[in-house]
Amino acid sequence: MINSRAIAMDTLLAWEKSLDSLDQVLEKTVCGIGMEDPRDKQLVMALVYGVVRWQGYLDAVIQKFSTHNVTKMKPLTLVALRIGLYQLVFLDRMPESAAISETVQALKLSRQPKWLAGFVNGVLRSMARQRGDLGVPDESAAVLSHPPWLVARWESLFGKERTRRICWTNNTPPVLIARVNTRRITVYDWMVLLQENGVECESGLFGPEAVRINNFQGSVTALPGYEQGMFAVQDEAAQLVTPLLAPFVGGRYLDGCAGLGGKTLHLAALVPEGGTVVAVDPSLKRQGLLKDNLQRLGGPEIEIHGCTLQEFAEQHQGGFVGVLVDAPCSGLGVIRRQPDIRWKRSVEALQGYQARQLELLKAAAVLVESGSVLVYATCSTDPMENDEVIEGFLAAHPEFSLTSALEYLPEAAKGFCDGNGFFKTTPEQGLDGFFAARLQKKN
Repeated sequence: MINSRAIAMDTLLAWEKSLDSLDQVLEKTVCGIGMEDPRDKQLVMALVYGVVRWQGYLDAVIQKFSTHNVTKMKPLTLVALRIGLYQLVFLDRMPESAAISETVQALKLSRQPKWLAGFVNGVLRSMARQRGDLGVPDESAAVLSHPPWLVARWESLFGKERTRRICWTNNTPPVLIARVNTRRITVYDWMVLLQENGVECESGLFGPEAVRINNFQGSVTALPGYEQGMFAVQDEAAQLVTPLLAPFVGGRYLDGCAGLGGKTLHLAALVPEGGTVVAVDPSLKRQGLLKDNLQRLGGPEIEIHGCTLQEFAEQHQGGFVGVLVDAPCSGLGVIRRQPDIRWKRSVEALQGYQARQLELLKAAAVLVESGSVLVYATCSTDPMENDEVIEGFLAAHPEFSLTSALEYLPEAAKGFCDGNGFFKTTPEQGLDGFFAARLQKKN
C-alpha cells in the first residue's frame, strides 16, 4: 500500500539536495512509483507544494512546540514535522488522527530510531491539542515564508505594504490561465464549451485571448478542446509580451530563447501570411515539446534551430524584422506557480543572470534589421535583471533606442507601462511578475 506522506518526504529531501526544480524532482518521484489512484498523487503534490510554499511559517510554529532548535534537526525529522503540521493547519478535511499517525508511520518506514518517531509524534500531538491557537496563516505568515534577503529587497523596491501583498499572493494557489487559439475557435465559443462541461471560467482580466479557469485541479489535457488545439496554457502577463513586436508584417521573426515555446506559438499566431517564425533553443527535450504543441495547435511552420542564440548569431547576420529575447532569469515573478524558486535564489545568482542576459542581447542585436524591433523580456521583478540590463545594453549599443510599450498594450493593461516605457507586472496585480522592453534599431 502506498504511503503518500512517505513519498512526499522522499521528494522534499531529494529536492533539498538537488539542483533540479521541484517540478522535475516530483516528476521523477511520482512517475518512478507509478501511482494508480489519482487521489494518492494529488495528496503527494498538495503536501510537497504546500510545505515548500509555507516552509518559513511551518518552521516558526514547529520551533514554538519543539525543545530542539529546527536549524539543528535532521532533515528527515524536520520534513516529517512540516508535513504533519501542514496537514493540521491547511487540510481541513484531513482528520487529526490520520494526519499524525500516517506521518509517523511514514517516518518509521525509513527505519528511524523509535525515539525519533516518538519525538515527532509528541510534537505533532501537542500542536493538534492547541490547533485552535495556531490561527489562520495571514500576510505576516506569508512574508515569513519568503527568505529574508528577498523580503528586504522587495521592501526597498515596492515598500512594506506592497511586499506583504506580493508575498501573500505568492502563497495562494495559482489560477490556471489559457490563451485561446483563435485560429480554431473564438474565446466566447470555447468558454461556452467549458461551461457546458462543468468547468468554471471567466474572461481574462487583461489579455483579449485569455480565459481564467477557476478551481481546476485536474490535468490540463482533460479540458475540452485540448486535443483539437483550441488553447494553450499561458499566463496573461506572458500573453502581453509577444504583441510588443508589433506592427506585424510579412517578414522573418525570431524567438531567440524559445524554451517550451509558449511565446513562439503566440508569435506564429500573430505573424500575417507571408511571414515566417524561427525558433532557437539548444534543448532537444524542449524542441520536442515545441513540435508537439505546434502540431496540436496548428498554424504556420516554425523553423527550429537546435543551438544557443550566440551560436545562431555567429552563422546569421540581420534579416529579422522582429526578435524576441525571453531571457533565462531568476523567475522571481513566478514564485506563485513555482514556490521552490524563492529558496534556491540569491543576490549573487541575480548578478550571474544579468551577465548572461547582456550576452544574449548582444547576440540578438546583430540579427535585427535596421528600423526593426527587439523585445527583451523576463519573468522576474528585479531591476538587476530588467532595468539595469536595458541600461547596460543601450549604453553599449547606441544604434538602438527604447520605445514605449504603452501603445502596444490593450486598454486594460496600459497601467502596466511605467514612466520609462517598460512593461512591468507584479503578482498581487492578478498575473505573473513580468518585465519587457521594446527596443528599436535605428535606420
